[in-house]
Amino acid sequence: MNIVILTGAGISAESGLGTFRDAGGLWARFRIEDVATPEAYARDPARVHAFYAMRRHEAAKAGPNAAHHAIARLEADPRHRVTLITQNVDALHEAAGSRPLHMHGTLAGALCAACGHRWTAPLAMDETTPCPACDRTTSRPDVVWFGEVPRHLDEIDAALSAADLFVAIGTSGEVYPAAGFVELAAAAGAETLELNLEPTSSRFDRRLTGPATRTVPDWVETLSGPAA
Repeated sequence: MNIVILTGAGISAESGLGTFRDAGGLWARFRIEDVATPEAYARDPARVHAFYAMRRHEAAKAGPNAAHHAIARLEADPRHRVTLITQNVDALHEAAGSRPLHMHGTLAGALCAACGHRWTAPLAMDETTPCPACDRTTSRPDVVWFGEVPRHLDEIDAALSAADLFVAIGTSGEVYPAAGFVELAAAAGAETLELNLEPTSSRFDRRLTGPATRTVPDWVETLSGPAA
């Protein structure tokens, strides 16, 4: 079976990483316009770097939970071909053994805004950090900000076109283009399934509600059997 999985912040919430749009979430504490746009970086790079340094430190303390491990088991099942797409910038999927497509980049990466060079970000990166390639102090987090184009879209489109099953896990369904993946998969003939604390829309064929650490392992067990 060709399975395409999209994960959002909800899958990492039980690992201690905050979500974005809930009460008390990141966007309740910080304005998108101040920390997550190219304009914010141009206006106040120190503030943007401080925000991502905070997130980098939080992510470094977190570990994958049962939902991440369940997806990794499904990827290893030779009966299925799994494409894992994540909106998350943490590395918890990798820590569980998965190979995700990070459509919004990663906290672990740094990018030179001048020459485009990429490297592993130090925990203490700030606006004075020089690029290892050109030595200019134009370093930025290697993440996709609001107003920028997400990554891997051609690969994602091909996977959605060939999917037998599309599954969205822990995502709000509010941020495009990811919010439109369910329609693209359905138009290609795929069954669609949402796993979330609460349903986000009526666009899915089926829904399983509850915490990801319960619903994801239970769902994977229906496809691959119980964990060894």
